Amino acid sequence: MNAKEYLSQAFKLDQRINCKLEQVSVLRDLALKTTSVLQDDKVQGTKQRSPMENALVKLMSLEEEINDDIDQLIDLKRELAAFVSKIENSSYRLLLELRYLSGSTWEEVAAIMGYDLRWIYRLHRKALKEANELLESSTMECI
Repeated sequence: MNAKEYLSQAFKLDQRINCKLEQVSVLRDLALKTTSVLQDDKVQGTKQRSPMENALVKLMSLEEEINDDIDQLIDLKRELAAFVSKIENSSYRLLLELRYLSGSTWEEVAAIMGYDLRWIYRLHRKALKEANELLESSTMECI
C-alpha cells in the first residue's frame, strides 16, 4: 500500500458512513409511512414481521454498523495524524492534514495555504514522496 492509499482510507470510510446515514434516513421515512393492518389471529403458522417491524430492525442494525464505523474512523484518523506528524516539512504536513484528515478540496487547500492550485499539486507530489519513504521505512522496521 502506498502513502496515498494509506492516507485515503479515512476519506473512503467517511464516505461509507455518509452512505449508511442516507440509508438510515430512507428507512426512517419508510418506518414512518408504514401503516398497520389489522388481521385475524392465526392459530397455527409462523409469525411474520410487519413491514414497520422489519424497517425498525434494519434501522437499528444499520445504526449499530454506523456507530462501529465511526469508532473505526476515529481510530484511523488518530493513526493517520500520528503518521503525518512524523513528516518533517511543515508545508507537506499541513497539506496532507488538510487534504486527507480534514477532507478539504484542492481549491480549499490552495486558499488556506495561500498558493496557486498548480503549486499545491506539485507540493502534494513531493509530500506523497516523503510520506512513501516514511511508510517504507516504518514497514522495514516492522520486518
